[in-house]
Amino acid sequence: MRQVAPRFRAQGVIISGSETGRQTFHSRAQCSANSPASWADLPKGEAFDTPSISLNSALDLQRFCRQSGVEKTSKHLESFKSFHFPRQQFHDLLHVPMKVLVLSSLFPNPVQRRHGIFIEHRIAATYSSGIEMRVVAPVPWFPSRNERWGRYASYADIPLDAERRGISIDHPRYLTVPKFGQTVAPALMAASLYRHIARLRRTFDFDVIDSYYLYPDGVAASWLAKMFDRPFIRSALGTDVSLIPNWLPSRKMIVKAVRQSAATTAVCKALVQGLENIGAPAGKLHVIEHGVDLKMFSPPDDRAQLRLKLGFHGPTILSVGHLIERKGHDLAIRALAGLPGASLVIAGDGPLEMKLRQLATDLGVGDRVRFLGHVEQHELPAIYGSADLTLLCSDREGIANVLLESIACGTPLVATSVWGSPDVITCPEAGVLTGDRSPMGIERVLRKILADMPDRSATRRYAERYDWTETGRLHRALLMQAVLQYQANSSSQPVPT
Repeated sequence: MRQVAPRFRAQGVIISGSETGRQTFHSRAQCSANSPASWADLPKGEAFDTPSISLNSALDLQRFCRQSGVEKTSKHLESFKSFHFPRQQFHDLLHVPMKVLVLSSLFPNPVQRRHGIFIEHRIAATYSSGIEMRVVAPVPWFPSRNERWGRYASYADIPLDAERRGISIDHPRYLTVPKFGQTVAPALMAASLYRHIARLRRTFDFDVIDSYYLYPDGVAASWLAKMFDRPFIRSALGTDVSLIPNWLPSRKMIVKAVRQSAATTAVCKALVQGLENIGAPAGKLHVIEHGVDLKMFSPPDDRAQLRLKLGFHGPTILSVGHLIERKGHDLAIRALAGLPGASLVIAGDGPLEMKLRQLATDLGVGDRVRFLGHVEQHELPAIYGSADLTLLCSDREGIANVLLESIACGTPLVATSVWGSPDVITCPEAGVLTGDRSPMGIERVLRKILADMPDRSATRRYAERYDWTETGRLHRALLMQAVLQYQANSSSQPVPT
């Protein structure tokens, strides 16, 4: 018996054995029932499968009950079939005060303001009364601010500490070996952070480590958790599954850390499958999708007037993202060449800008392609809301922010069928996946959807399932599960039967 899944009933909660061996929290349609935060509000007389405490044996269950102050009431405890205790007491357990140390080198900072912004949103959604958080967002150490060193020089300008959304953030430095240090990166990060975290622990004695990005951050977190004798969970975001495990030493460390974790989450089903394919144990893996700020990203009040203001005329296709090869902006430009009368707006900056401009000129569509450069987040909703379609031609993604932001503004999608995109585009209201990642394939799908556009209000309604609040509830449940399991397993004295 590898997992325990509870069932809610009017008179209490029953913990019973599960044959699945894995919990997956990706069904947004069932979130109202599956979210621990809403269990106490469920209608009487109904029963729902719900995410819960995972216990591996009857002894673990006994320890959990003793730690939680719950008395045994089921005669089936010895055979580990079921265990019953009052609903309110179980609900109270899910609000146990805890201190969480968040570890991620992708967290935004004053120099890299959009760096991993989705992690900040997820943490803000996870944060609630009774939970204290401290963020350790390490940055590579670099001795010079001279611009000749490019992005490495910008690391020196990042302050040692900051505060965002009321959460304290530390930016300690860690040693890196650019281009040649992938194998030793986790060890260097863990060694560099040990003394900083040891000092931090004097005033912030954390209960669990919550790390984002499996490598090097997640592997370093596994070692630091062992050093400080704390449980940890990790979150896979994209290239930490789709790219980094191609290097055998990194792959072995990633899989080992999954085994040691209390839980490892991924933002889409494809990433979970990718981890299973390289040997990660299914019982440790959970899908918790990203969300979107549904207040910031919403349809415009007067779309026609906004389009006039922005100069959008005729069918307008939007492509958002850093101007790098894997985002596929060149494919968008090539597809546009076969769509007379349509225009393409590209929001983003990056090293390929001049090359993309030249491509548009060479294909004779230079007058129909607009480059907006870098766009601040608060300016994006107006652009999404004014466009007719958002096009994403990436060769790999977790769940791209672009997808969720666009549909939240009522703008349907056309996207290549890679990694997390099929999890989002599941119905006509959301948009269409391309059959292949080629200019002709993309052009064909664009032509089809432009001839029969989804209702924008239906697209917005579909997007409302991606509320950060639900993401936070599910992630918070895993953190509490990790802490309660650790407390139960830390006790060596079994409860007398």
